[in-house]
Amino acid sequence: MNSKPINACGTTIRAYYFWRTLHGESNICLDENIASALTYVLGFITGIIFFLTEEENKTVRFHAMQSNLVFGGVFIVRIVLSFISFIIPFIGLLSLLIGLLTLVLWLVLIIKAFQGEKFKLPVVGDMAESYV
Repeated sequence: MNSKPINACGTTIRAYYFWRTLHGESNICLDENIASALTYVLGFITGIIFFLTEEENKTVRFHAMQSNLVFGGVFIVRIVLSFISFIIPFIGLLSLLIGLLTLVLWLVLIIKAFQGEKFKLPVVGDMAESYV
């Protein structure tokens, strides 16, 4: 019988913390760059999940909060525009353009986070840093 304490990743606690220190692993048993990229995958949904579950890794928490702010904001704007498009029909084109730009931004954020870069958006990045 093994008397050493085991963590959720299946390693001993001491080896686990040593590994995390060297490799920047988050407390959810993922490498920092993978966890950071996953915060953007489902927009603000995965952002909320990672922000609530990650307690220690500031980089993952930053990406999670940036995902919440960006994609939560885009979600609200698109809902408002869909209601306005019933009154002013050409607003639907604006909503389509925002959707395409959001797709490009989503891909850029995932790629930059996976590469380990702390890609900070102009206004939202500063707000996300203040929450971390």
